[in-house]
Amino acid sequence: MKTKDSIKKEYNKKIKIIKKHNEQYYSKDKPLISDKEYDDIKKDILKLEKKYSFLSSKYSPSINIGFQPSKTFKKQKHKVPMLSLSNIFDKEDLINYEKKIRNYLNLNSNEKFEYSVEPKIDGISASLTYENGYLISGLSRGDGYEGELITENLKTIKDIPSIIKIKDFPKNIEIRGEVYINKSNFESLKEKFANPRNAASGSLRQKESSQTKKIPLKFIAYTFGLFENNNFKKQSEFLISLKKWGFKTSQHNNVISNINDLLKNHENFEKKRYELEYDVDGLVYKINSLQLQNRLGFVGNAPRWAAAHKFSAASSFTKILKIEIQVGRTGALTPVAKVEPVNIGGVVVSNATLHNEDEINKKDIRIGDIVKIERAGDVIPHVISVDLKKRTSKSIKYKFPENCPSCGSKAEKEFNKQTNKFDAVKRCSSDGYKCEKIAIEKIKHFVSKDALNIDGLGKKVVEKFWEKRFIRFPQDIFKLDFKEIENLDGWGPQSVANLKYSINKSRDVTLSKFIFALGIRHIGQENAKLIAKHLQNKQKFININKNFDFSSFINIDGIGEIQISSIKKFFSINDNLNVVGELSKYMNIEDEKVSNFGKFKNLSFMITGKLENTSRAEAKSLIEKNAGKILSSVNKKLDFLIVGQKPTVKKVNQAKELNIKIINQKELLKLLN
Repeated sequence: MKTKDSIKKEYNKKIKIIKKHNEQYYSKDKPLISDKEYDDIKKDILKLEKKYSFLSSKYSPSINIGFQPSKTFKKQKHKVPMLSLSNIFDKEDLINYEKKIRNYLNLNSNEKFEYSVEPKIDGISASLTYENGYLISGLSRGDGYEGELITENLKTIKDIPSIIKIKDFPKNIEIRGEVYINKSNFESLKEKFANPRNAASGSLRQKESSQTKKIPLKFIAYTFGLFENNNFKKQSEFLISLKKWGFKTSQHNNVISNINDLLKNHENFEKKRYELEYDVDGLVYKINSLQLQNRLGFVGNAPRWAAAHKFSAASSFTKILKIEIQVGRTGALTPVAKVEPVNIGGVVVSNATLHNEDEINKKDIRIGDIVKIERAGDVIPHVISVDLKKRTSKSIKYKFPENCPSCGSKAEKEFNKQTNKFDAVKRCSSDGYKCEKIAIEKIKHFVSKDALNIDGLGKKVVEKFWEKRFIRFPQDIFKLDFKEIENLDGWGPQSVANLKYSINKSRDVTLSKFIFALGIRHIGQENAKLIAKHLQNKQKFININKNFDFSSFINIDGIGEIQISSIKKFFSINDNLNVVGELSKYMNIEDEKVSNFGKFKNLSFMITGKLENTSRAEAKSLIEKNAGKILSSVNKKLDFLIVGQKPTVKKVNQAKELNIKIINQKELLKLLN
């Protein structure tokens, strides 16, 4: 009888063989075996995967086609980023989403606005650039900022016109949409791919466009990126013109004005989702007015004016086999239930988060319990409830560890001064890089897509390099011995060359991205940008040490005591000081570019009181767009105090004492003409 290890060994051996032949065929154009021999190996792998659910590989023919196709295509930056959408899961989320929009735009509950409602097709996003009616380039979404140039492959899709001769078609525009495969067409491809989305992705990234042409890909257009001389007033009007220009748009597009109608439409659409020709995983809501979209702008990596309302969660019952404690980058101890594999909404789930110690105690979750697991959209599967009727008499209450399972340091709950309560999450009390698990997670964050984005240095590779003692700190990435790596299983001259190229490329980084990549607790992408804009000069950040005057950060609007305390703690640890100093030797950190063009250059502002027809957030955004600086307190560095309705008297009096100019909203607009 075959053991689990022997099955894995057999499987990995076949994966290694097919990976080798993929490289010979797709990358080197020198096949070593016949098509039939290749197909036989592929069938063997697919049969093994079907029989044994624990088998998987990123090189499997069920999810991969070709050999590292991303290296085949040139990379190109998007003229306008292709950002992701925030998610809505229920009525409460939708109410909060609209409330945030109203607050930002300073609209009362009686003022109505329209939503353009569009199906969220589960495919691959693509951006098409047209100049004078000719399709000149096509990009995949990539990381949202840079995509793969796959123009010739996109041209094989019949739904994408190569030439548009209609008079009112814009001279310079990026048309964006989704590439997908109909469910009926996927039937003939399911031996090669895991699902329609993988089929669309693999087909689009074929080395030869003649191979892509054989796949029945389709394209639905839904928005624009760069658009010169855009005279449209509504998203819905733009969608109508897309159809007139020769693009396919969804027949289920709609315009809806209130939350109750949105919820009713969502419920009705979800019922008929399986009747559609293509896979959908929700509805996209966009503020229909393009003027309001422009005012709302972006926050982080998502537009304020759009969100995805996902379909309801899928759930199933399974058994908890054991509970493991994972240690995160910030020292957080997260319990994870290892469960008997169960299929939930087409995805095999073997892990489910238990969130924290309080959650385990509240639901009384124990090893051996039969539990209900839910998976909603892209959210990590989590345990909803325990079936107490099926609990055995030998069941023992789970005891959360008092010490970090990685380094043995005391696990503690921090006291939150704002809530006057202890946090729900226990954290490892070890600092810097002394805890192995924290150090590994910090390095994973450092190389991640949102940070340095080093291709070829994924989570598994970081763990392997740690195991081999190649890395212990982030700076070790720039000191790797590539000859030593080439001798490892699964590595060769080409993959090592690709990694070397990616690491060298990552040396050039903006100050804000560098700050974010360090993984300082409470300092996300937005806070990193605020700090970088405040300091501007990279050397000012590199020179921060234990004696730095952190009180200067209180002037940064958006940075509070929690963030300042976290930064202060970070720079009080010698390991962190050493990491920053060493990285500055190996990396080319650019000074943060702050807009020097605008009416408010070298001027600082603060707002107190309620403004008319606009929110503080929008007013701050307007000032910053015009090169102005926003401060969070009244001090000698402040140039203007903008006073609205019911201002804080203390701030007004402080401004008068310091001879700071006090202006109202109308006077602010006069300064802008």
